This record gives sequence, C-alpha cells and structure tokens, in this order.
Amino acid sequence: MLSLSPGVKFLARLLINVFSKPIAFGVGVHYLSRRFDIQIPIWATVLVATASLPLYVTYRVVKRDARQRREAEAMGARLAPRISGMGFGNLGWMKIMLHNRVHGYPGDGLNEAIEELGPIFNMRVLWIDSIMTVCPEHLKLMLATDFNNFVKGERFQFGMNSVLGSGVFNSDGDMWKFHRDMTRPFFSRDKISHFDIFDAHSEQVIDVLKARTRSGYSVDFQDLIARFTMDSATEFLFGTCVDSLKANIPYAHNVAFPPPQSSSAHAESTNHFVKAFNDAMQVIAEREYVGVIWPLWEMWGDKSRAPMEVVSRFLDPIIRAAIEKRGVGERLVGEKGVGKGEVEAETLLDELLNSTSDPKILKDETLNILLAGRDTTMHILTMVVYFLSMYPNVCARLREEVLTHVGPTARPTYDSIKDMKYLRAVINETLRLYPSVPFNVKECINTTTWPSPDPNDPRPIYIPGGAKVPWASILMHRRKDLWGPDAEEFSPDRFLDERVKKYLLPNPFQFLPFNAGPRICLGQQFAYNEMSFMLIRLLQSFESFSIDEDAFMPDARPPKEWASAPGRKGIDKFKPKFHLTMYTSDGMWIKAKEATY
Repeated sequence: MLSLSPGVKFLARLLINVFSKPIAFGVGVHYLSRRFDIQIPIWATVLVATASLPLYVTYRVVKRDARQRREAEAMGARLAPRISGMGFGNLGWMKIMLHNRVHGYPGDGLNEAIEELGPIFNMRVLWIDSIMTVCPEHLKLMLATDFNNFVKGERFQFGMNSVLGSGVFNSDGDMWKFHRDMTRPFFSRDKISHFDIFDAHSEQVIDVLKARTRSGYSVDFQDLIARFTMDSATEFLFGTCVDSLKANIPYAHNVAFPPPQSSSAHAESTNHFVKAFNDAMQVIAEREYVGVIWPLWEMWGDKSRAPMEVVSRFLDPIIRAAIEKRGVGERLVGEKGVGKGEVEAETLLDELLNSTSDPKILKDETLNILLAGRDTTMHILTMVVYFLSMYPNVCARLREEVLTHVGPTARPTYDSIKDMKYLRAVINETLRLYPSVPFNVKECINTTTWPSPDPNDPRPIYIPGGAKVPWASILMHRRKDLWGPDAEEFSPDRFLDERVKKYLLPNPFQFLPFNAGPRICLGQQFAYNEMSFMLIRLLQSFESFSIDEDAFMPDARPPKEWASAPGRKGIDKFKPKFHLTMYTSDGMWIKAKEATY
C-alpha cells in the first residue's frame, strides 16, 4: 500500500486549507466575468487569484492581531513582547535557532532575547504565537494551578507520534491518565529500592573503568554510563537485558592502535538498537524545533521510519512473548477455578499487562519509559562525574561521605542513600545547571493571563488560546535574581546552607528537573536511587577523575570564542547538545584514579 511522505501530506493539506481560498476567488472572478459578459483574460484571472493569497493571509493576521489587542485590553492585560525584524514571518529567527541548535550553546539566542525583551516574549514564527517563559510563577500556573488549561496539544503529538505514540509523554486527558495509572503501581518504595539490577551492571562499569585505567587509556564515560542505564532500563522494563556493556567499548580518536576486543554477536547487535533509538529521538526533536512546517524537511519519506523499524524488531517479540505468557498463565489460573485478578509484577511490562494487552499501547508506553529511564539518567551521571573532575574538592568531600555512610566495599541500601545529604546536593546542583530536559513546551487551550514579571508594568501578560508556551528550565535554573549572584557556579552547598531558605523554599517552581504538578515524573525517586547507587560504587573504587581533553574530537571541543563568554559557556570544557534530552557532543572522555583506601 502506497504511503505518502509527511511532506506530501503537509502540502496537500496546505493546498486545501490555504490555496483553496484564492482558487475559489479566481473561479468566482472567472464565473462573474462570463455571467456579465466581461472579457477578462485567463492570465489576468490567475494573476488576481494569486495576488489574493497574500492579501488573504495579511487580512487574517491583521484581524487576529486586532482581536488579541481588544481581548487583552478588555482583560486589563498587555501582549507579550515580540521578537521582530527577522524577515518574512520571522523565519530569520527560526534560522538563527536552528543554527544555534547545531553550533551553539543551549540558550544562545534566547539569552539575548531575554536581555532585550524580558523573561517572557513571543517568538511568533509564521504568525504562530509561541510565548517563551523562564518565570517560575508562569510554570506554577502551567504545571499545577491551571493544569487543565495547558496540554501537549495536537501539534506536538503529531510530530512525536511516529516514535512515542500515545505514551505518557505524548498524550493528554483520559489517555494520559490511563498511561500514568498503568505505570504508577510499579514505582513504589519496595520496588524502587531493589538494587539487584543496579549492582550487577555497576560491577561491569567498574571493571571497564579499572581495565582502562590500568592500561593508561581514557574512557568515554557518557557512552559507558549510557550502556549501564540502557541495560538497567531494559532489564527493569522487560526482564530482558540488551547487554550493551558486553559489547565493544570505544577508544578515543587519538588512540592509533586500540587493543583488540571481543564480544558476543548478541551484544554487538544491540548496538544497532541503541543507535536506532538515538536516531529516532533526534528526528522527533528536530521536528519540534522546526515547528509546524517540519514535514517540509521530510518530503521524501518519514525520517523516523528506518530507525523505528530497528527498534520494533527488538521490542515487538518481547511484547508478544509477554502477552502470550500472560495469556497462558491466566488460562491455567482459570482452569484451577481461581479468579483472573492481577499478577504480581516482576517487571514494568508485567505491571502494564495488568491494565492492557494491546501491543501498540504497551509498545508506546515502554518507549516513553525507556526514554526517561535511559537518557535522562545517563546525562546526569555523566555531568556529575564531569563536575567531580572539574572540582576535586567536591569529589574528595563526596567520597568521604560515601566511605563514612557505606564503607569501601559494602553495597548501598535505600536507608544509607537517604542519609547522604551531600550526595543528594551534588546531584541536585548538577540537575540545576544541566537539567536532563532543558526545554519543554505545552499549548494553551483557553485564553488566559499570566502575572507580569516587570515591576514597572504590573499589567498581566495576555496568553491567547492555541498559543504554544515553551519554557527553558536550563535558563530559569541559572537566573541570578532567583538563585543569587553565584547562579552560574557549581556549588552543591546551595542545597544545604542558608541559600535554600533564601532562594529555593520561597518558590520551589524555580527548580524543575523532574517537572511538577500532576505530570511530575513518577520515576523521580527511582532515578535518584539509580544515580546515587552508581556514584557510590564509583567512589568506592576510584578516588578521583580527570578530563582527557585531547581525547575529544576537535569539532566536539568548545570553540575558542566561547572562552570569553559569561557563565558556564565560558568555563566548561565540553560541548553540550540536546534532542529531547541533553547529552555531550562526542561523549565525555575521562581518566579515573583507582582508590588505594
């Protein structure tokens, strides 16, 4: 069956919704000229019809602008400041942002706009309202107190659907509640505090690090920890591990003759799955960044199809086997005359099967949880080890806490992790400076107003119904007026000393590493446990870490001009990147010093 590309479908809709009006106008002109016997050449009719298109679009834009001004005035509000002067439909702004996404630092362009227009402004590309905010009072409304008025929305879901389907991160209303209720029971304390999975895979990570350390080589910690989180996540989800830690671990580009490695065919084949998963995430992130016209970038086919075929070849058999196993178990229970009931869940997939046996729903949800359970934790663990490399005093203090509360070899427990206040502070400070999800977006359903952040103009900000409302946690987390003059500095003690009461407690919505409100991440405590467990194991085995700058590919190192930039951009020694979640360009190459106790 012929399947049209997203680009062709988009152009077809555009033809119907936009060009139908001037075509109808042209046909009308032609009919009236015949009706009243007026000789108008065909070329003139076509010219008039063509000219009517920009006039029609201009009329619609002017009419909507006038309506918004009237509504804002009636509500005692004002329009959000707008970016302007960026060419036709502000496409110049989109060009700048796409360039910055590839070559810049997260927040480039936005920081300049905030400096000029304030912490809330309308980007408005192609006359579509997109009101960016970095204000915690606005986030509180969106995520909590006015939660029902802000949704993911059809535009966002359309771009994400080919990968995330109707999963919890890509759904609204009853479907979102259904997915969340399916998953919630598995994230209880007795399950999230079971560390058997973490322990087995953390040993593999330690073994690799020790082998590289003793050989004098650096290791890409991002790649290594991504394997740890992928193996842990797939075992947690499916009871089936992809064994990516057993596959070959890369050496740096400057290692001319890397030592030979050997791994199983199964382990190597999982690398295809991991790469395909990453590629799919890149595709849908680009769609959201480009906006409503993203199908034009996919004229010759759906870019997510090829990677998702690889992902499906891995997931579909696992899901089918789980459904069949559940069916057999229920038949046996029925034969014994016992009610169907719910089965005690050993994996998250088992838990989902208590709610549905629909393969598509199961697949959508597992992909959503896999994204959360793998990518976000991978990034934060990578960044914590980076900061431990950059700040040896923090590393020494944290290691002392590990040895005091857990000892040099004992396995961490839920209670020992809970008692380690400095460890939690180090993780939180990392989440503040480099949150896993640096940018997010919702859509406003009904017209509303938000508080003004400008003390000189207390009129609230008008938010039109249908507007996109993106926010940037990474920029809000670094606002000096919210976090103090040292907001750009890595200082874990800010979560322990007087700065907590001064800055954070009065407004907890200025710190949103795991979202907030009804959509707060169910796996938050699971993530803290996994990160804490891995860090404790690392610091039991290694006493310090250092960055191997020469191991980074030249184009993955920060450009020289960044050195003069303010804040982290001018300090940090890596190039941050992001799709839906953050990561580092060409990994994070480190060397570890083995502990001598």
